[in-house]
Amino acid sequence: MEEFDETELQKLMQESKGDIPFWQRLLLRFWPRMAFRYYGAKLDVNNRMLDKLHDTFVQSKRIDIIPLSANRGFMIVIDGKMSLWFYQEEDHFKYDGFEMGEYDKGDVTIFDKLKN
Repeated sequence: MEEFDETELQKLMQESKGDIPFWQRLLLRFWPRMAFRYYGAKLDVNNRMLDKLHDTFVQSKRIDIIPLSANRGFMIVIDGKMSLWFYQEEDHFKYDGFEMGEYDKGDVTIFDKLKN
């Protein structure tokens, strides 16, 4: 998991002096990964799944997001060789599976066209 740099930690601790108990501030300062596990458990986050996702994305060299106009969905392409498919279901997206193959590079300006 990515480490905080010193200025980010100082800012976080300064902003939350009254909100976070001292032991949690120490945890954030010296053991940030353990702190995120603690907060994740409190939020009922599956830490094993999160670790696997993090490992997958941190090892990748390129991530592309490609919209799919046919079913109001999108795919996330990892290193041009594997795609994760998502489709819209009412007010959210749902995972639809994966495929492997050769994929073209995506358009990094796709979010520039979104409405504010």
